[in-house]
Amino acid sequence: MKRNAGLLVIMAVMLLLAACGGEKYKAQAINEETDVCAICKMAVKDDQFATQIVTKDGQSLKFDDIGCLNTWKTENGTETIGAAFVRDYNSQQWLRYEKAYYAYDASYQTPMAYGVVSFEKEADALAFIKDKGAGVMMTADQLANHTWEVNHDMMQMDGHGHSSDGGHGAEASGHGEQAAGEAHGAEASGHGEQPAGEAHGAEASGHGEQAAGEAHGEEASGHDEQAAGEAHGAEASGHGEQASGGHGS
Repeated sequence: MKRNAGLLVIMAVMLLLAACGGEKYKAQAINEETDVCAICKMAVKDDQFATQIVTKDGQSLKFDDIGCLNTWKTENGTETIGAAFVRDYNSQQWLRYEKAYYAYDASYQTPMAYGVVSFEKEADALAFIKDKGAGVMMTADQLANHTWEVNHDMMQMDGHGHSSDGGHGAEASGHGEQAAGEAHGAEASGHGEQPAGEAHGAEASGHGEQAAGEAHGEEASGHDEQAAGEAHGAEASGHGEQASGGHGS
C-alpha cells in the first residue's frame, strides 16, 4: 500500500510539473507605441489579428498578421520557439496556436491580406464563415499545408503594405503634395487674375472718363463758338442799324 501511495505521489508531482511547464511561456501584452512586426516592420495593433512567438529564451516576437508569423517560422525554423500565440477573433484572448481553429478566404480583410482569422471555438469559426458567405475552416495541422498567399488587391484596398512597399506611401504622399501645390498655384493664379482684371477695368474706366471729358470739351467748345457767332451777329446787326440811321438823317 505504501509503495502504491508513493507511486501515486510521484505521478501527481510529475503531472503538476507538466502543467507548470505548459505555462512557462506566456503571451506578452501589445504596446502599440513601440511594437512592430518582426517580419514586415509595420506597427502591431492591439487587436484580434495580432500574433506572437515566445522563444525558448523568453524573447517575444510580435506580428501584425498570422501570415507574418508563418513567414518567420519558414525563414527561421521552429527549434527556438517556446510557444506561438494567436487571438480569438471575438474576445481577443490569447490562444495557443495549435489549439485554435481558423477560417480562411482570400476576401477576408486582415492587416497583411493573408485572409486567415483565428478562433477559440470551432463553432465560432464556422459561424464566421457562414456570416461571410465564403471560406473554409482549418486546424493548425491543416495550416501547415496552407499556401499563405497574399491577396494584393485586398492589400491595396486597405492601404496596407510591407516595409518594402514603404515607397508606395511616400509616392502617394508626393502625389498629394503635388496636387496641393497645384491647387495653391491655381488659387494664387486666380488671385493674380483678379487684380489684373480690376486693373483692366480701371484702365477701361479711365479711357471712358477721358473720352467723356473730350466729348464734354467738344460740346463746350461748340457752345462757345455758337455764342461767339451770335455775338458777332448781334454786333453786325447793330452796325447795320446805325448805318441805316445815318442815311436817314
